[in-house]
Amino acid sequence: MLRTQINQSKNNIFQVSKKPWPCNVHGISAPSALVWSRPLIQRKLKVKRGSVGCRNNNIKAVAVTEAEKKSVKVRVTVTVQLTGGFFSQFSISRGLDDITDLIGKSLLLELVSSDLDPKTGEEKKTIKGYVHKTGHEEEEVKYETEIEVPSSFGEVGAILVENEHHKEMYLKDVLLDGFINGPLRISCNSWVHSKYDKPSKRVFFTNKSYVPSETPEGLKRLREEELVHLRGNGQGERKTYERVYDYDVYNDLGDPDSSDDLKRPVLGGKENPYPRRCRTGRPRCDTDPASEKRSSSVYVPRDEAFSDVKQQTFSTNTVYSALHAVVPSLQTAILDSNLGFPLFSSIDDLFNEGVNLPPLKDKNSLRTLFPRLIKAISDTQQDLLRFETPSPMERDRFFWFRDEEFARQTLAGLNPCCLQLVTEWPLKSKLDPKVFGPPESAITTEIVEREIRGYFTIDEAIKQKKMFILDYHDLLLPFVEQIRQLEGTTLYGSRTLFFLTIDGTLRPLAIELTRPPMDGKPQWKQVFTPCWHSTGVWLWRLAKAHVLSHDSGYHQLVSHWLRTHCCTEPYIIATNRHLSAMHPIYRLLHPHFRYTMEINALAREALINANGVIESSFTPKKYSVLLSSVVYDKQWQFDLQALPADLIHRGMAVKDPNAPHGLKLTIEDYPYANDGLLLWDAIKQWVTDYVNHYYADPNQVESDKELQAWWEEIRTVGHGDKKDEPWWPVLKTKQDLVEIITTIVWITSGHHAAVNFGQYNYAGYFPNRPTIARTNMPTEDPSDPEWEFFMEKPEFALLKCFPSQIQATTVMSVLDILSSHSPDEEYLGQTIEPSWEDDPIVKAKFEVFSGRLKELEGIIDGRNADRKLRNRSGAGVVPYELLKPFSEPGVTGQGVPYSISI
Repeated sequence: MLRTQINQSKNNIFQVSKKPWPCNVHGISAPSALVWSRPLIQRKLKVKRGSVGCRNNNIKAVAVTEAEKKSVKVRVTVTVQLTGGFFSQFSISRGLDDITDLIGKSLLLELVSSDLDPKTGEEKKTIKGYVHKTGHEEEEVKYETEIEVPSSFGEVGAILVENEHHKEMYLKDVLLDGFINGPLRISCNSWVHSKYDKPSKRVFFTNKSYVPSETPEGLKRLREEELVHLRGNGQGERKTYERVYDYDVYNDLGDPDSSDDLKRPVLGGKENPYPRRCRTGRPRCDTDPASEKRSSSVYVPRDEAFSDVKQQTFSTNTVYSALHAVVPSLQTAILDSNLGFPLFSSIDDLFNEGVNLPPLKDKNSLRTLFPRLIKAISDTQQDLLRFETPSPMERDRFFWFRDEEFARQTLAGLNPCCLQLVTEWPLKSKLDPKVFGPPESAITTEIVEREIRGYFTIDEAIKQKKMFILDYHDLLLPFVEQIRQLEGTTLYGSRTLFFLTIDGTLRPLAIELTRPPMDGKPQWKQVFTPCWHSTGVWLWRLAKAHVLSHDSGYHQLVSHWLRTHCCTEPYIIATNRHLSAMHPIYRLLHPHFRYTMEINALAREALINANGVIESSFTPKKYSVLLSSVVYDKQWQFDLQALPADLIHRGMAVKDPNAPHGLKLTIEDYPYANDGLLLWDAIKQWVTDYVNHYYADPNQVESDKELQAWWEEIRTVGHGDKKDEPWWPVLKTKQDLVEIITTIVWITSGHHAAVNFGQYNYAGYFPNRPTIARTNMPTEDPSDPEWEFFMEKPEFALLKCFPSQIQATTVMSVLDILSSHSPDEEYLGQTIEPSWEDDPIVKAKFEVFSGRLKELEGIIDGRNADRKLRNRSGAGVVPYELLKPFSEPGVTGQGVPYSISI
């Protein structure tokens, strides 16, 4: 760079040394080390581009400065999403904001250059301008202005926004039109707080992605400062407008200040290991300093909450309404909380006749929110709640009764990720026999060989991989004594054994139920098998009801809540604390995290909280979430969340380089695995293409400081109770990164879809999947009057074991909503992110990914039409469509959204 001492005289004439320049510009000799200032150029030189001749490149200083004279007028258009909060017509602040709009000082924008000032080496001054409201459409408001941008400003890398209204605003995007290279659109999709709440400005980076080492010099400070802001200082109670991501333990599920019965243990820490959730900073309870006070709403960082327009159609609002309107009405209508169903026809009446409710306050709103659930509302009589008949029930009203359907659902039902291959015989408990009794299973070789009718010996069946088990024995047995002390529930440890038949279907062989030594009685265990005699048939049905309640609880608390919702929250927190919004991996992960923290906050508020829906209606009751902590401690591993690794771990597949996906399935017709592996491969290829595009250098992953801090914090803080486990993947290579990202994406999309969107279809008719078993097996104590009752009226004994009317209808209401796709659902591969679309290479790779998902739909349709695949087709059988990528709105039993948004 050219430098010299420049002095300014009184008459504003610049004085320079007389040493001549090695070139002459329009007769002006320049010193050899001169940087011409703009005032001097403007007064002394009348140079046009291309009119300068010289012997070397020193004259570039003059040419660049001349270019600085040129500027372009850029039209700025800001699109603001209409929201009930900001555009409410009935508030003092709204009137003040109207005045602000009228005088044209509502939104202050500052353009930030990607480049440093070549003279000073510091950031260039921002270019400021107020945008003015120019009108609005049905859902959007436009703010516009013109800003003069010198060509010397360089490339715009970010904008700063100051909201001078008294209310926050939801910015959709900013369009800068007038640059030589074409318009620049900056996607915001974020809330901007009022400066009266917080004076700091919001920064929005352009859609161009950068790994940290490639960040333009003019944006480095903003990139780092924004991450510092998002981390917060860990102090104080969070405000609704804040965007701070921090960690805390699960200490807000109980409500000890209201009642001792509502006190719950803290989850997270050495005693009860658990993933971390988002810190709210609420004060501690008066009666239990370890617990956090509950409040009417739960803080989530502002961008994680639904916008008002999203709230109007998105299912979380429906869930909230159900829990605060429909469920209390059910409790009022059904006065006896322990009242069961007197007849099976009474269960059918839920779909035919409905439940009479007390008058509902907001009928029209409920009609909108529950188009399926509320089938008829009378304006003159009591409001009527009538449930939609689930698809399996429509096809075959006795589907739930059949053993083959009971077995089929372990492969293609609501919880298809728990079945394991039997590799050791005899079955044996690993629990302490001094506490829990003899470890040997009561399922003997003789029982098994009798049930498989002599075609195989037990050793041959195991060797040929034909024996499978649903094993909740050791997990549940330690909870039996505690749970049996609670009213209206009971528990056993359970094992259910299945045999793989020659046609590729499973046949249940035996169910073992175990009660540990308690109340001075020795261990009790009994094996139940399919039977032709009336007593054995009904005992088998009762045993199945118990196993199904165990599987329902495990599904909801582990396969669904723990493995998807709960374990994903630390990934979201770490991503926002350590990956800049301009980081390519942040932009890859962002759509997979949308709204998860909001739905998790609602779960803590009303679903998994003390006396919430789960505790009120599922077998473990007040120990429900504690049970998921035990599973997290003893079973959860990040590396096993990958679908291929999970299948191998359960013995449901082995590595085979010659097989599709590199895996050979133990059960060839395994719908969840067959469709899931296609989806897994499509996701992995898309992630691989994306990572390769941004990490050309093999060493870039290990040297990416943001990425390394992100993975370190996930392991040591977000999942800190497991930080010392040896199975955590290392993050050094692109391959490591691809595997980690693919696993996270699979869990938030495919795995969640498989365990969530079939809930109403499979559990809406609750005898197929009762959430609770309320009575003991009658054979546990033959001297008990329950044995005589069972012998006289076995059907009523089964109905008595099933959930009560209030439990069943509450769960049915919630499951209907949780299984529903909103009209604006964002499906995997269907909607492209703005940053992906702006990069031609990434856009092309995404289109390939989207095309593969469309092909997947056709493949799944073909499989469901193949009559040879008996686990997904047959008379009255619902086709397996949970991993079909796209769906219409409603409860369709198909569709894979990007994220865990319900």
